[in-house]
Amino acid sequence: MHKTVHQHKISNFLKKITGLILLLLIAAVFLFSGISKLFAFEQLLWNIMDVGISNMLVAGIIARLLIAAELVIGCFLLLHLYLRQITFPAVIGFLIFFTIYLLFLINTQGNSGNCGCFGETYKMTPLEGILKNVLLLGLTAITWHLYPTRTYKNGIYVALFTVMLGIMTPFVAIPLSSQNNPEITDEPINLSAIYQQPNPPKIDLKKGKHIIAFMSLSCPHCKKAAFLFHIIHKQHPEIPILMILAGSDQYEKDFFDETKAHSVPYVRFKDMDAFMQYAHEGVPAIFYINNSVIERKANYFQLDPNYMQKWLQQ
Repeated sequence: MHKTVHQHKISNFLKKITGLILLLLIAAVFLFSGISKLFAFEQLLWNIMDVGISNMLVAGIIARLLIAAELVIGCFLLLHLYLRQITFPAVIGFLIFFTIYLLFLINTQGNSGNCGCFGETYKMTPLEGILKNVLLLGLTAITWHLYPTRTYKNGIYVALFTVMLGIMTPFVAIPLSSQNNPEITDEPINLSAIYQQPNPPKIDLKKGKHIIAFMSLSCPHCKKAAFLFHIIHKQHPEIPILMILAGSDQYEKDFFDETKAHSVPYVRFKDMDAFMQYAHEGVPAIFYINNSVIERKANYFQLDPNYMQKWLQQ
């Protein structure tokens, strides 16, 4: 009898330790996921825009709330707050929702690129993201079964403070800004060299308004700009965008695989001397051109389709 009681105590102890380890592991994954997205916020923002949220401000709010949700869930797990009532169901719901999203992504765009689960810190394909979610779902179910919950005295206050802190963190770390507009300029530009390339554009860039981006195939910032151009062109094909791409042919496939910008009009630029004269301040060099005059100069993080439409209508 004594031996049986002793074995029972050991069994309970092992279950509790195993459950605690799994609980801390799941908490670490959620916290790491949220924090890594803070350091790759632009990519998360653009991934949200890619599913149909064309307003950059709205997409920015959704992105911050997504990060906040991961941070809050991670902290709730770490602090053992309302595990069975709120936290475990929230974990399962969160994972199921994003597994469905990743399945949709594979169905519409294929299993390529970075799913963004861990920002740019650890890149995963959508399929790898699904496998990660399925593993976490299994670990959560095991933890729910193994780990005993405990009641907090005044736990509601700890929970409310955690929620407020989690929501504030991404909004304080990355403040919302509705004004991130390109630089206003008034510089003439000679676009003749573009028509001397192997695949010149079929439209007259010297007349009317055009958004032209000079980019290198191997430049990481150019890839970010091209990915955003892909989103903008998909949602607003009426915006006249042209990418001028320079660099070795060996980088071309990786460039388009990563940016998904196959459908965006582009010119392969072979004259590097002329290209450097256009992009002498660095790439990506993004110009809003009106009748051969540069009216705006933009960085890749200033590519807002709403601003583009307003400029076109001026």
